Amino acid sequence: MTEKPSISLPAFLPDLPIREALPGFLAALDTGTRAVLIAPPGAGKTTCVPLALLDQPWLAAMTSEGNGKIIMLEPRRLAARAAARRMAQLLGEPVGKRVGYRVRMESRISKETIIEVVTEGVFARMIVDDPSLEGVAAVLFDEFHERSLDADMALAFTLEGQAALREDLRLVVMSATLDGGRVASILEGAPVIESMGRAYPVETRHLPRKPHDRLESAVCDAVLQALNEDEGSLLVFLPGQAEIHRVEDRLAERLKRDKDIILAPLYGAMEGKDQDRAIASPPEGKRKIVLATSIAETSLTIDGVRIIIDAGLVRRPRFEPNLGISRLETVRVSRASADQRQGRAGRTEPGVCYRLWDKGQTAALPAFEPPEILETDLSRLVLDLALWGESDPTNLRWLDEPPAAGWAEAVKLLQSFGALDDAAAITAHGKALAALPLPPRLAHMLVMARKAGAEELAAMMAALLSEGGRLRHNDMRRLLQDLIAGKLPRARDIKALAKRWTGKSRDKRANTEDAGRILALAYPDRIAMRRGAEGRYLLASGRGGVLQPDDPLNAETFLVVADLQGAAANARITLAAPIARKVIEEEFAALIHQEEAISFDQNSGAVSAKLQTRLGRIVLAEQRLKEPSADAIQKALIDAIRKGGLRLLPFTKELERWRGRVRFVSEREDGWPDLSDQGLLDGLENWLAPFLAGKMALSDISAGDLSAALKAMVPYDRLAALETALPTHFTVPTGSRIPIDYAAENGPVLAVRVQELFGLDVHPAIMGGKLPLLLHLLSPAQRPIQVTRDLPGFWRGSWKDVKADMRGQYPKHVWPDDPINTEATRRAKPRK
Repeated sequence: MTEKPSISLPAFLPDLPIREALPGFLAALDTGTRAVLIAPPGAGKTTCVPLALLDQPWLAAMTSEGNGKIIMLEPRRLAARAAARRMAQLLGEPVGKRVGYRVRMESRISKETIIEVVTEGVFARMIVDDPSLEGVAAVLFDEFHERSLDADMALAFTLEGQAALREDLRLVVMSATLDGGRVASILEGAPVIESMGRAYPVETRHLPRKPHDRLESAVCDAVLQALNEDEGSLLVFLPGQAEIHRVEDRLAERLKRDKDIILAPLYGAMEGKDQDRAIASPPEGKRKIVLATSIAETSLTIDGVRIIIDAGLVRRPRFEPNLGISRLETVRVSRASADQRQGRAGRTEPGVCYRLWDKGQTAALPAFEPPEILETDLSRLVLDLALWGESDPTNLRWLDEPPAAGWAEAVKLLQSFGALDDAAAITAHGKALAALPLPPRLAHMLVMARKAGAEELAAMMAALLSEGGRLRHNDMRRLLQDLIAGKLPRARDIKALAKRWTGKSRDKRANTEDAGRILALAYPDRIAMRRGAEGRYLLASGRGGVLQPDDPLNAETFLVVADLQGAAANARITLAAPIARKVIEEEFAALIHQEEAISFDQNSGAVSAKLQTRLGRIVLAEQRLKEPSADAIQKALIDAIRKGGLRLLPFTKELERWRGRVRFVSEREDGWPDLSDQGLLDGLENWLAPFLAGKMALSDISAGDLSAALKAMVPYDRLAALETALPTHFTVPTGSRIPIDYAAENGPVLAVRVQELFGLDVHPAIMGGKLPLLLHLLSPAQRPIQVTRDLPGFWRGSWKDVKADMRGQYPKHVWPDDPINTEATRRAKPRK
């Protein structure tokens, strides 16, 4: 048996920890087509793995035929550019030769390019357009642990394409923190290769933020402390752009005399050259403070950084399927992200990490960030799968399947746009939307705006909304005006992107006053109407939105909301455009409908019936309904009774006693209705509804109606038996008819003055003498003096003691020695 020759590595590869794992990794791809590579931050997988593949035989075979590309996916544009530049530097070549990159709005590739670094979104479009990935030898998913929707979809599609069309395609999933076994399982047992990495020690210091301290104040204090106590540059993790700029402003003021400190914001919506400056090494003798979002957690090394300050927060989009809205939510980071951030301090030398929370809180952090597929709008995924020819996501392999509620909501949205037919198959309009690298809402807006002669305006808004960034205004019209005038950051890139979609070079024709009308094509469910207090709006979806009191948009009755942030009840409107009522009624007439509005007014106790003209949850107009639906009125009354309880119904004492008798017998015999409070409330539709015809208010329900409704529940023959077996009254020796209380505890109870029972030697009973009544024997003042189920025994026993006590208290009344042989009486002794 001959030994397999050892695998040599290219000489230009840097001496990084990943080198030790590369021979096993390359051997796995030599004998198979799938592998999982786990390596901690700083191990060198992003730059070394693609370069190590350049001289592999399976790649060389394809390359000699003019093909053989290696595609590596990165979650962000910044990481893609940085990875390509570092690999090109190691090869001693400019970017665009053997190593290039392709990201949105920027591309550096040529005919010589073998390693192409692309963002996950770009690759998702590539594989949808070409499922066979012709000319591609290997696909590397870098930083897969971030679990973006595009990455999950791209992996599912790549697995499908590899199995059906490209058995020779190499597929590699790489990550720093990932359940490698779980990923290997959907890769059908692919080998898992791990690199131990080489991290320098990092000292962790906790500076918990006080509950009422503003985030930017706590961060600034931590930065100043770190500058005094430690050497090196700082990387500060903050949740979003707004926090970055607030911290930047405060630090600029407090460090204005220190010329050796460089402040460098870093977030996704910055121009590429500004991002590159942020990650570059600081000049000799200077220190840099990089203020970054989670964009800096992985995939790139920021030179000189050995101090991390972690605010412990991240901003993540959360989709609400029932409202069709994604909102940004600031939440605690996961333990995996906190560890990633901490590890940035030990990339090149020992470092220190300041965490702005208590040490004990770390264990309470979630283990990992939730996959985006579980919490985001799935409309693009549904559209791409439909274009792929698949309407059932369960037919593909996923680490986490798309949630059913989000999937159904996405299908419903796409069908409302005409992108899918009733069978969820893609239509010609859907194919036009899929051809645009945009979310379906914005793609629909752009396609429909072409027909309305507003393509340039729609393209600029789509570019603004898809690119994000720090907004200067809440008013989309002013934002567009600044974009046209070149006053926005990255204005040139955004306008170039818009022109690429339209194929036109001019934007002067765009009428910014039409912004609301065109925006509503994408967001008809976000047309909003002013309500109540100033600044409050109701969206057609039912969501509430709020503007600041001094916002000029408050003067508008109707808005189209492009962006909301915060909780559902008080979400802050961060971007909107006005729209005229006439435009809504004319151009969105198909979404307007009329419906009966039946409601119950608790103050009047009556039902209100109106005919409303509605756009979703917005009431555009209403008028009194002359002939309301009887079923709807009946339901409103029943709902009010169920909510307010049986106290709203006109029960009389007599009816309550009757109900008590029925409840009493129903607990002892089968075949009787349940007249308990809960039983009656649960069955209102069955027993009360037939007696509500023509009634509009609770006051219309009479005691007679209620009595008839309840007694109708008892069969007629049982009603007669009820009167015989369970009489309402018992006649005592004086002739008085005393009511029997069937609802009393331990009942039924007969409460009677003891003098009216004189002469009775048989205990009162009902149900043919089978059930003795519980006697509450009363004094002349109607106060209990004895409780008994054995009246003859009482006469012969404890009566003597009771008599002695009562005679002193009530001397005017009869207290005989022999009550059995004394005539019953209602009266006191006659006067002498």
